[in-house]
Amino acid sequence: MSVESIEFTGGAGARLAGALHHPSVAPVGAALLVHCFTCSKDLFTTTRMARGLAAGGYLTLAFDFTGLGSSGGELADTTVTTNVSDVTRAAVALIERGAGPCALIGHSLGGAAAVLAASRLHTVAAVAAVASPASAAHVEHLFDADALRRIREDGRGEVTIGARPVTVGRDFLDDLHRHDVAAAAADLGRPLLVVQAGADTVVGSDQTEALAAAGSADLRTVAGADHLFTDRRHSDELVRTILDWLAAVRAL
Repeated sequence: MSVESIEFTGGAGARLAGALHHPSVAPVGAALLVHCFTCSKDLFTTTRMARGLAAGGYLTLAFDFTGLGSSGGELADTTVTTNVSDVTRAAVALIERGAGPCALIGHSLGGAAAVLAASRLHTVAAVAAVASPASAAHVEHLFDADALRRIREDGRGEVTIGARPVTVGRDFLDDLHRHDVAAAAADLGRPLLVVQAGADTVVGSDQTEALAAAGSADLRTVAGADHLFTDRRHSDELVRTILDWLAAVRAL
């Protein structure tokens, strides 16, 4: 396998950084990976999925949202709406390289963005949401009451996500409530896989099961896995689960 660095313009006009993972054999398909909230394409969760999908024969694009990783722009100026636009532009970048239709695979809030973006993308053949909430507003529970108050009063504020300080804007909080992920899943009209992490303390089973029910999805569980699938055995099982499901979808 080989990895090609690419760039494309995101939904807010910033240059976004992508890593295109090429399989060592003729591709069986294409996949677009969407990372979790405040994460990046270089997080081990995303890189393990990207490498595993490429090893399974998929030309796989992982990218950094606006304001994160190696991409331009400011995180404090982003919202779920801008994330959805970034996903759309990433899908176009794949199409421009002759790769389509694709599977759209998102992790956590990235999975919610993937479900929301799929309604705009006729080149998406299937969607997988990994440890993803049925409601975008679910992410608010990551902020304490003081942080929420500061952001709303000052227009932006610093919060700590996964031991990392990041600046979030008021528009992000307001925008969370404008998106109905469950309704988008119900109207998806394409195969949907929901994978839940059995020991997830960030996005609980109530959220993943609600998303699966709304979208009449195939629901799979990686027993014992945390939200980031930190244990290599769990991330390997996650990749196998996605690859097996994609193979079954292709066979339909």
